[in-house]
Amino acid sequence: MSEERKHDTPDKLVDAYERMLKQTHEAIAKAQHESVPLLREILAKTREHMVELGELTREEAERVAEYIRRDIEDAAKYIAETGQDLRDWWRFDLELMERRLFDMFKLVADQTSLQLAQWAETARQMSLYQTGEITGPGTLVCDQCGSETHFVKAGRIPPCANCGGTRFRRRAEDKT
Repeated sequence: MSEERKHDTPDKLVDAYERMLKQTHEAIAKAQHESVPLLREILAKTREHMVELGELTREEAERVAEYIRRDIEDAAKYIAETGQDLRDWWRFDLELMERRLFDMFKLVADQTSLQLAQWAETARQMSLYQTGEITGPGTLVCDQCGSETHFVKAGRIPPCANCGGTRFRRRAEDKT
């Protein structure tokens, strides 16, 4: 076939490309047209369900559904006008939510660490052994000077022989 003849005959793949593109465009346009009523229907069913369950009054459910509809339309408008991804529309909200979540987490962590510190101090105070108390076998370390007092059997705790201190802790190896 001559070069001139090739240009005269329609290329089957080019023709198929154009028809496929047209059909795809029509299907997308149809889906977009149908998606708005479908979205409204789903939103209405969800709204009614929440009213039936008594989770919201009809007025509250209408208000919330309107908020959702507004936000979806705003997002669609953003995408249509900018060509940007939905994630870009949410970016500010995500950063704000992340910051709020971080602040809430930090607050909880701070409160938890304060509570743990209080518990640790309480445990530290409770783990103190005082002169006059009775203890079992093991080694107590003076809280004041670090001097050790050894017990081979249960006995009453005397004042520290080195400094006269009255508060002791059990030596770490003895705790296990």
